[in-house]
Amino acid sequence: MEERYESLSLRFGDCPDLKKEIEKVISKVKKKTGLTPFIFDKVSNDRPDIQAIIIEFHDDVHRLGGDFFTKVLKRLEIDECESDLC
Repeated sequence: MEERYESLSLRFGDCPDLKKEIEKVISKVKKKTGLTPFIFDKVSNDRPDIQAIIIEFHDDVHRLGGDFFTKVLKRLEIDECESDLC
């Protein structure tokens, strides 16, 4: 991991409702925290199982990204990573 760089990938697969829920939660957390991370979609027509929304912080000197990620995960009711990758 690069210094001062943080990233969170939230897979939604081929479930558009889950994607909308993730986007809604991210929007609410952005509004509440005032933070503006980079947000982008990873889309694959061949592999819908790897589709994800990625949240990134660059040059995060004060490590505020971790708090942002925690708030997003809590609102999505995610308390552990799939496949125990954490």
